[in-house]
Amino acid sequence: MLKKSPATEVVVLAKAQRLLNRKGAVPVARGMSHFGEHSAGWFALGLLGAAVDRRRRKQWLVAAAGVVGAHAASIAVKRVVRRPRPDDPSVEVLVGTPSKLSFPSSHATSTTAAAVLYSGLTGRNLVPALVPPMLASRLVLGVHYPTDVLAGAALGGVIGGLLRRKLKRDERDEREED
Repeated sequence: MLKKSPATEVVVLAKAQRLLNRKGAVPVARGMSHFGEHSAGWFALGLLGAAVDRRRRKQWLVAAAGVVGAHAASIAVKRVVRRPRPDDPSVEVLVGTPSKLSFPSSHATSTTAAAVLYSGLTGRNLVPALVPPMLASRLVLGVHYPTDVLAGAALGGVIGGLLRRKLKRDERDEREED
């Protein structure tokens, strides 16, 4: 279990926080934190996609539900692992959190799931534009260790990838029925 972080990870987090905390980074990171809280912003974008892209409304709704499901999966893992958030004098915590549990990052999980799923629906690779900034924001704010955000991204990528594959298969099956 990851109940206690190795000293090396605290050092990496503190250095990353100093490196990433440039002028203007903290307000942007806080905005991203609020947008991603409980996957609400990503869910809302999925609903918007469903409203705008009526032809693929069902796929957008399934993808939006998948983002929420990815978030729920990360919460389940947090409750099993029970790793506490960073608590070291070298790390400055710059935003409140709904829990004291750190592994995996739910923001990283839901953001990656949304990026993978919505990439399939928009035809654009959203992963490089969305995932790294969210992962960096969690470090800037001092609320996750690097392995927390990497594990969250991996979990979100697996869930998003599996659901995206299912959506493609369903879309192919519907075309064949027509």
